[in-house]
Amino acid sequence: MNVLEIKDLKKSFGEKEVLKGIDLAVPEHSIFGFIGKNGSGKTTTMKAVLGLLSPDCGEISVCGERVTFGETKTNRHVGYLPDVPEFYGHMTAREYMYLCGECLGMQKEDMRNRTEELLSLVGLLEEKHRVGGFSRGMKQRLGIAQALIARPALLICDEPTSALDPIGRKEILDILLSVRSETTVLFSTHILSDVERICTDVAFLSDGVIAMRGTVAELKSLNRSERLRIEVEKPETADSILKLVSDAQKTAGCEITVVGGEEKMLRVMSVLSENKIPITKIERIEPTLEDIFMEVAG
Repeated sequence: MNVLEIKDLKKSFGEKEVLKGIDLAVPEHSIFGFIGKNGSGKTTTMKAVLGLLSPDCGEISVCGERVTFGETKTNRHVGYLPDVPEFYGHMTAREYMYLCGECLGMQKEDMRNRTEELLSLVGLLEEKHRVGGFSRGMKQRLGIAQALIARPALLICDEPTSALDPIGRKEILDILLSVRSETTVLFSTHILSDVERICTDVAFLSDGVIAMRGTVAELKSLNRSERLRIEVEKPETADSILKLVSDAQKTAGCEITVVGGEEKMLRVMSVLSENKIPITKIERIEPTLEDIFMEVAG
């Protein structure tokens, strides 16, 4: 079952055509990475899913219900974390969660239990300070907690790790990974290592359309940029290899790359052995999402 389906979504702002016909399906209980350069239309797409932006064309459905601009009935299925969440700074995390629960009409006991559960999940259960004094990472964690309070079928996160340090990014990714059994996660980002670490499915947004989509494994298998990396001790040794291997390229003083997989490695090793070329290391470099993205985005 698909929690989110988007068909032929188009949106322009003046003469600028941002979305040129988006088609996207997000499977239930997936962690779906929505990848694109800054300004590619990721946030525009998410705002349309939330009913906050009127598309020029297309259809969006959440849990089988059609999204209508200005009507937010489908948002009962959705939890949302914007890229820069805002809070009432004078409140504690617990007070803010209670406010969210009351706005949603939750029963008091359920609201308290859910608050304790989620604050524990995001590491803020013992935090007594006011939200106004929170770090960026703490605010992101509180933002995830408030987005999950109503047990949504779909959690949408817009660039949740973009302004965080490595520790903060890891904390947010660990939280998103841990809630997969409870909800479906859709998050936009341009940090490809984050996607590669936790995502089950990926879509690349480029030039207003979905340029490529599939599971991480599927996309890597389609990529043809598998390479060999050869390290040597002396630059002159690297120069000798360049003369012997026609498609080799020097990427650093004592490092060479060659496009190819296992068969290519065997041929290169044979050439090196026949010519008694000493090397420090030779290894296969599997394609990364960054390699794929650079191919797609040019």
